[in-house]
Amino acid sequence: MQLAIFPLRINILPDGVLPLCIFEPRYVRMIAESSRRGMGLCLLGKALDGGFSLLLTVGTRIEIIDFDQLTNGLLTVTMKGVERFRIHSMEVEPDGLLCAEVQVLPEWQHAPLQPEQHILAEKLGQLFHEHPNYAAYYPTPHWADACWVVQRWLEVLPLEAEEKFNLMVSNDYHDALHFLLQAVQEEDAAVRQH
Repeated sequence: MQLAIFPLRINILPDGVLPLCIFEPRYVRMIAESSRRGMGLCLLGKALDGGFSLLLTVGTRIEIIDFDQLTNGLLTVTMKGVERFRIHSMEVEPDGLLCAEVQVLPEWQHAPLQPEQHILAEKLGQLFHEHPNYAAYYPTPHWADACWVVQRWLEVLPLEAEEKFNLMVSNDYHDALHFLLQAVQEEDAAVRQH
């Protein structure tokens, strides 16, 4: 499968929703051609000497679920994550748009959160409550679904791109779930001590 690649410092995973403003001509073209060839979003890694950032090779295929052309020429789009992929080869088109041959990765299986893992859903629910504009993108949150909860945490948690990448590349969400559970429990314990 071939996808136009949108490199960003934020990520989206399957079932995630991401609003963006698009202004660069190559990405406006990417949006216009999205029904023909599809799009994927990949994280940018740390900046190297000279200011360039490496593109991390696992991303998420995205679909546009809403868009609007503003009077100032900006295009606002709301994207939804569909499936994860790995880049096998890439080329740069004349206007700088990246185009990649990708392989779809196995879907993370959905399963219920175990009782000792419910703290992840509770803390994510608090985050939704504190950020109602973000929560509005998820009118029916899947609080009991471990996969869904882990994916939303990986989108919002302020981790280095490489850390997120290492959690995203796995064939299942279990490593990410254990990482998140430990982080949330440590934070919870620290708050209780003060």
